[in-house]
Amino acid sequence: MRDRVLNLKPMLCFFTLVVLVCMLSWVFFIGSLSLEKYYSNITILCRKVSSDNYNLVEGMKKLEVPNQAILKVFMYDLPAEFHFGLLGWKPDSSSKSVWPDVSVVDKIPGYAGGLNLQHSIEYWLTLDLLSSVLGDRTSSSIATRVDDSREADIIFVPFFSSLSFNRFSKNGTDKILQDKLVAFLIVQKEWKRSSGHDHIIMAHHPNSMMYARVKLWPCIFVLADFGRYPPRVANVDKDVIAPYKHIIERSMNGTSTFHDRKTLLYFKGAIYRKDGGFVRQELFYLLKNEKDVHFSFGSGDETGVQNASKGMRSSKFCLNIAGDTPSSNRLFDSIASNCVPVIISDDIELPFEDVIDYSEFCIFIRTSDALRKDFIVNITRAVNEERWSQMSSRLKEVENFFEFQHPSKKGDAIQMIWQAIARKVPSVRFKLHRTHRFSRYKHEFTKPADLDQHQLHN
Repeated sequence: MRDRVLNLKPMLCFFTLVVLVCMLSWVFFIGSLSLEKYYSNITILCRKVSSDNYNLVEGMKKLEVPNQAILKVFMYDLPAEFHFGLLGWKPDSSSKSVWPDVSVVDKIPGYAGGLNLQHSIEYWLTLDLLSSVLGDRTSSSIATRVDDSREADIIFVPFFSSLSFNRFSKNGTDKILQDKLVAFLIVQKEWKRSSGHDHIIMAHHPNSMMYARVKLWPCIFVLADFGRYPPRVANVDKDVIAPYKHIIERSMNGTSTFHDRKTLLYFKGAIYRKDGGFVRQELFYLLKNEKDVHFSFGSGDETGVQNASKGMRSSKFCLNIAGDTPSSNRLFDSIASNCVPVIISDDIELPFEDVIDYSEFCIFIRTSDALRKDFIVNITRAVNEERWSQMSSRLKEVENFFEFQHPSKKGDAIQMIWQAIARKVPSVRFKLHRTHRFSRYKHEFTKPADLDQHQLHN
């Protein structure tokens, strides 16, 4: 009997093993069916999500979004007294247009000469907009004028404010025009629609729009700097810094080398200035006796400009020191002369600095450091020929960005300003969309009782 039991044990173990294998196989088989169904469901779900996302993206494409290559601009047809009338131009009595014929270059009124030119941004931008509707408009243009303000990205105010200040501030005409402009703007549907946030007002001269700026502050100002503006009225987040038009003619001597330029450091201009310009006087006493440094008084008349032009073109470095305001056209004269700028102005704002790295072709020195004996001279003398040549080459690459001309060309100062304005559009729209959150109440609830009832339900 014992031997029989022993013989059954192997059979029992074998049978148990077979049963276990069968059970495990069945479990795996059932599981595979479930997993297949699971993965099948996941695949269907992913396809659905992918399809929904595709439809969402396609729907977004159909939304009206601004073309990155085009800035749609609505320009007010202000009377000629605000723009070309300030240049002595008068509309043709037989025409209802307030604008000159820009299709013929000879018929375009010229801008005032001399130092007026440095703040002529208003003139060039307006000309570019007027030309944007001509048939031969180049594809490289950034801005185009539209007739319907509802289609526009921005609203352009064509007031030649810098020219108005320069020519007519003493007889009171400038203030009268500013008052008229404010009275005009605040009743326009475009201004009311946005509270002025999408309006472009040019005030490049530091003293332009002196009376109206605090009344029109929600707008985007086009400025030279923020030196005479409180932060609430003008700031780098809201407004656009534009370059001065250089007074010195652009250097045609592209082969001028490090050794060709015999003067190390050059400055010629007004030395005794107000406010932050005190540093000019201090630097004059520090540098006037240094060899290979030219630091002297200068004037803005024709002879003074010619002398400054010659001096800049024969110098390796040109001093750009804060004066009555943080900026001046001297920086852009330096660039036009291919003279590496040395900037001593702690509060300066530079045009297009979000896309241009000025440290590649300028030397920045803090005012406190500049006033230390030998500091500026040691810094500039330490720049060797290779480094100076690199900065000089970069100057040649960027000089077109600061060139004003008509017709405008791709990548010149006019197009760069339009691009800078275009980069403000998303911020403007963000502000406007936030103000629209509760604006429907004004239209949907006409009676106080209706409004009270709505509030009770919420």
